[in-house]
Amino acid sequence: MISVVVPTLGRPSLAALLDALAGQLDELPGAELLLVDDRRDDTGELAVPGALAAYTKVLTGRGAGPAAARNLGWRAARGEWVVFLDDDVVPAPDWARRLRVDLAAAGGAGGVQGVVDVPLPAHRRPTDWERGTAGLADGRWITADMAYRRTALAAVGGFDERFPRAYREDAELAHRVRRAGWDLVRGRRRVTHPVRPEGRWVSLRTQRGNADDALLRRLYGSGWRAALDLPPGRRPRHVAVAAAGAVALAAAALTAAPLRSARARRAVGAGGGLATLAWAAGTVEFTRARVAPGPRTPGEATTMLVTSVLIPPLAVAHWVRGWWRARAVPAGAVVTAPAPGVKRC
Repeated sequence: MISVVVPTLGRPSLAALLDALAGQLDELPGAELLLVDDRRDDTGELAVPGALAAYTKVLTGRGAGPAAARNLGWRAARGEWVVFLDDDVVPAPDWARRLRVDLAAAGGAGGVQGVVDVPLPAHRRPTDWERGTAGLADGRWITADMAYRRTALAAVGGFDERFPRAYREDAELAHRVRRAGWDLVRGRRRVTHPVRPEGRWVSLRTQRGNADDALLRRLYGSGWRAALDLPPGRRPRHVAVAAAGAVALAAAALTAAPLRSARARRAVGAGGGLATLAWAAGTVEFTRARVAPGPRTPGEATTMLVTSVLIPPLAVAHWVRGWWRARAVPAGAVVTAPAPGVKRC
């Protein structure tokens, strides 16, 4: 038996996912579809196509994020395999058939990841946001399309609900599953992950994920990126640029204040000048790294410049906030919630 779990906020993309699944689930043995309605306000029932009604259960989420919603789903699932899909992917027409092949070929593996395709514009270079979304295609063990044995999920306690965003919670689970002795493998089924529309300041909002990185650092030590199969980040550079900017601002404030000696004024001025140069060099490098591969339109370049100024201090602030909250967290402890009830069928 195979259970498909989809946490959702009721976004319009859910309709495309359900339409793609309609007519496919009858190819899966004993299939069931569990939609976890994680909306915080009651805005009406989720629309389920008639072709899926016989397979579908809708569960009430707590509005606590995708990790908690997926825990609700897999604990209510009856299948030996639990397949997690995000509500903004579109399974290929042969997705269910290929899923059966993937799971049959899994052997004793604890999980099988699907292939994620991210379509990018053909007529221009992708924007910074589009390139970030395209990185999902190379992600390891991401729950855009990830199947786990129910026994593997139960063995490690499921997702850690201290990760409230769709960020790192899937990589953290995969690490614990592998550490428990299960292999994870890649399959051949495919989903498409369209780039959803976002505002020009989305890169500032995504910096909240630095707080989750701080929790991972607390849980798994300085080697947490390698342990979780994550690429290197820019945090050391962000810290250096933010520190240089802070020193430059402090020097400017001191220069404006009356100082007792000319030597002190010269020292503050020299230190402030060096800090300003370091901040400017770091900001230019960051801006260039983001503008060069993009469409290089005036609007995109302006957005990259403004956000490249703001991201380093914002990233550091979120990291410090996460570190402060995680300072008393015992390493390896997983936080989950009780099992759910069925909202409606």
